[in-house]
Amino acid sequence: MANAPKKSAVLKAVPSTAPLKVVDAPVSPVQPAEAQLAAAPAEEIQQSLRIALEKGVVESRAVFIKAKIAADETASAIEVSFAAAKDGALAINAKAFEALRANTDAGFDFLKDAFAVKSLSDLVTLQTEFARKQVETITAQTKDLGALAQKAVVDAVEPLKEQAARSFKIAV
Repeated sequence: MANAPKKSAVLKAVPSTAPLKVVDAPVSPVQPAEAQLAAAPAEEIQQSLRIALEKGVVESRAVFIKAKIAADETASAIEVSFAAAKDGALAINAKAFEALRANTDAGFDFLKDAFAVKSLSDLVTLQTEFARKQVETITAQTKDLGALAQKAVVDAVEPLKEQAARSFKIAV
């Protein structure tokens, strides 16, 4: 940059009255045969591009249709899964209310029997028997609720699991 002449110095060196000379480069006229030869590759390129684009459109449509089908199947699997989850939750709630009712009835029965005892030793025996039965009942109820919850989860997840396996199989 330091060695480059300043713009004003260059303008002073060229007189403003000097005519500018435009030099025309020699242009060779294109012969009709050469024009046809040049047009042929252009047509071939256009044709190959057209074919490639059409092929791309067809392939894109096919992929879109596959994706739409997979999305519809996934939506159906989700609906089935939510229905199974809802049914499982309702079954678990019903079982829990049944257990609550049974435990409440057992508690009231114990209180009724406790008021009817004649001695303290009979009350201790009654209490011990009630506690043993309640532990057994609650253990059984817990197992039933656990099995029901496990079944509900399996029923809710199975449609999604199957759909995921189908989707990945299609994609691969």
